[in-house]
Amino acid sequence: MDRKLDMGSEEQKIEKFRDILFSSEYVVFLGGAGVSTESGIPDFRSRDGLYHRKEKKFSGYKPEYLLSYNCLKHEPEVFFDYYRTNLDARNILPNDAHLKLAEMETGKRLIGVVTQNIDGLHQKAGSVNVQEIHGTIWKNHCVSCGAEYDVDYIFDSKDTVPVCEKCGKMVRPDVVLYGEFLPEEAYGNAVDMMNRADCLIIGGTSLEVGSAAQLAHLFHGEHLVIINKGKTRLEGRADLVFHDSIGKILKQI
Repeated sequence: MDRKLDMGSEEQKIEKFRDILFSSEYVVFLGGAGVSTESGIPDFRSRDGLYHRKEKKFSGYKPEYLLSYNCLKHEPEVFFDYYRTNLDARNILPNDAHLKLAEMETGKRLIGVVTQNIDGLHQKAGSVNVQEIHGTIWKNHCVSCGAEYDVDYIFDSKDTVPVCEKCGKMVRPDVVLYGEFLPEEAYGNAVDMMNRADCLIIGGTSLEVGSAAQLAHLFHGEHLVIINKGKTRLEGRADLVFHDSIGKILKQI
């Protein structure tokens, strides 16, 4: 159903957004790479995204392969070189969107965040209920004995392929790679949140990635708000659509 409620000036739309939040009891935020681009972290598929970087040493590989389970298994040296080069977000700071969402959760206006991002910026900003459906760079584990290691263990390792101090086997990040299943607990929690939500805010994602799109389609609550610079699927079902910066819009509510 096309609700056609996103017409009018930005001030009118912001006021409508406030009204929706005030009248809702279970608000959930579903976010993608566009949330973190405002912190300087590139997305994957846009013109300036990670997959369009011209890095000579990786020129013989498809980007999806470099972040796949097959690459980790068959060419771990290549995998960890690419991973360390491109996915180290330890020194990246949360932006206005992360900070506002954390504030909304503290103020009981937001139940929690479901994110496709692996950078941990929501938690760094202060959010507590964060379901990371694609995993996180901040945790690592041994593929054999399961021993856990912190974020520095891989990024600061002098070994080309980091190995476990207990059993000597490979240590890998808790990131969902191409060819792997989503984390059962996080995805299950996300499904529950979507089913219970009466208001869903979708931000920084076109919903082209299957996992996020599937979750969004589970939402059958009263209000849907979309904030994304580009076009996003489900805009025809939304109460409000903002083609703008997520941080800019959220700061106004």
